[in-house]
Amino acid sequence: MEYKPLYTQIRDQLVRRLVEGEWSPGMLIPSEMELARQMGVSQGTVRKALDTMTAENLLIRRQGKGTFVAQPEDSRILFQFFRLVPDDGQPVFPRSEVLSREASKASEEEAAALGIDAGDPVWRIERLRHLAEERVLVETIVLPTERFPDFPEAQDMPNNIYQLFSARWRITIAQAEERIKAVAASGADAKLLGCAENWPLLRIHRVAKDLENKPVELRVSRCLTDNIHYSVNLR
Repeated sequence: MEYKPLYTQIRDQLVRRLVEGEWSPGMLIPSEMELARQMGVSQGTVRKALDTMTAENLLIRRQGKGTFVAQPEDSRILFQFFRLVPDDGQPVFPRSEVLSREASKASEEEAAALGIDAGDPVWRIERLRHLAEERVLVETIVLPTERFPDFPEAQDMPNNIYQLFSARWRITIAQAEERIKAVAASGADAKLLGCAENWPLLRIHRVAKDLENKPVELRVSRCLTDNIHYSVNLR
């Protein structure tokens, strides 16, 4: 059995409270002292566990107010999963135009990414996203129907889809794995983005995972990078 430091074990127990819905997004959690009393460990151990969860963007510390469960609309959460930045400005969260939402079946590649079987039912959503008035990316989102049984119609889909996951199904996106490569624009993507066919695009293949490290979303974005770039802070 893999050894885990005590603070990591406490962190895992606290994450379980999020998974089971005991702590909901935006909720003020108990103080370090109270958590230490509940869990029979030192306050320092609890503090280290909470620091870890804060670094993972699961919690938000507010000076003089306490520690809260992070909400997907918090700015640091929004930009944790959106890394495209205008070349001449500050990060801006994009506006979304839902093009379609349909029930479908998972391909072998989609099934492998989502940990389901090929042919299993999925939702497939196509969106066009804008920064200011510029069309910058087209994305295909694939979701397992088992996890999202009553996904809303296209016209009812919010811009911040991770907020919808949290509010409607209590699914928190905790991490994502992305693969990036250069591709040529297909005819369909070129028409939507207003560029020439075969124009260079940045393709971002993302598998988003929940608090239990289970894949819940596959997202493939094709990005026009004439005036924007992909930004990441390595530390």
